[in-house]
Amino acid sequence: MIPTCLRVLGSPWPILPPGIHNSTLAEVYARYVINQSRLLLFEGLKNGLDNLFSSGCPQIFLDGSYVTDKPIPNDYEVCWDMNFVDPNLLDPVFFDLSNERFNQKQKYLGEYFPASITEAMTGKPFLDFFQTDKYTGKQKGIIRLTNHLNTGGII
Repeated sequence: MIPTCLRVLGSPWPILPPGIHNSTLAEVYARYVINQSRLLLFEGLKNGLDNLFSSGCPQIFLDGSYVTDKPIPNDYEVCWDMNFVDPNLLDPVFFDLSNERFNQKQKYLGEYFPASITEAMTGKPFLDFFQTDKYTGKQKGIIRLTNHLNTGGII
C-alpha cells in the first residue's frame, strides 16, 4: 500500500514517509495517474518494467518526483535488482548510463539504475541514494514493485 505523502520543511512538495513501501503497478496507476503527463510517464514505466520483468528482474524500486505530490513530474527513476536477470533478454539501454541517461529517457521516459552500482556524488548504493530527499537530506520513502510475472499476475 502506498502511504500518504508528508510535508517536509525544505522540500518543495510532499514526499513519501521513510521506508520501502510495497505496492503493485495497479496501485501506482490508481494513486499517481491523475493527469495526461503522469499517464505518459506511467506508460513509459510500464514498458520498461515489461522488459525488466520478462528478463527475470525480481524487483524494482520506484523513485523521483513521480512518487511525490508534484502535479507534473518530468520523469521517474527506477533502481532495479540485477539478480536473476538474463542479459540476453534485457534491453541494452538499461546499461546505458551515458549522456545523463538520454537514451533511457527517450525510450522509457525515465531513468534506470542497476541497484548494485554506486551513485557517484555520494558514494551510496542507488537503493540508499533513492531514500534520501535531495532538497533536505532527510530520509524519504520509495516504492517497491516485485516481478508480477513470477506469481502469474499481469500489469
